[in-house]
Amino acid sequence: MDTIFLHALKIDTVVGIWDWERRIRQTVVIDLEMGADIRKAAKSDSIDDTLNYKAVAKRVQQFVAESSFQLVETMAERVAGLILEEFDVPWVSVKVNKPGAIRGARDVGVQIRRERAA
Repeated sequence: MDTIFLHALKIDTVVGIWDWERRIRQTVVIDLEMGADIRKAAKSDSIDDTLNYKAVAKRVQQFVAESSFQLVETMAERVAGLILEEFDVPWVSVKVNKPGAIRGARDVGVQIRRERAA
């Protein structure tokens, strides 16, 4: 199985548990890795034969920008579900970074891996 990835997708959204966080938009940084078999696309050289990562990026940007989660854990889970459902990949890894959330740390966040149900 091959991997198609998008790294450092920056999206402004409402995320957090504190009242002040619920009143502002913060930037999250999302890394995605998705399972794909790219052999057909490599042979045909056609976007129709592969996972269109631009379409994935646009959909995730739209979804996260319009969301309002308290936890990055919830955000990661919902993004993973969206990708599995809408883009028909066998597995996805979602890493959500929340820069500046902890003083002294570059960022904090979660990374999950989910697979399509058999």
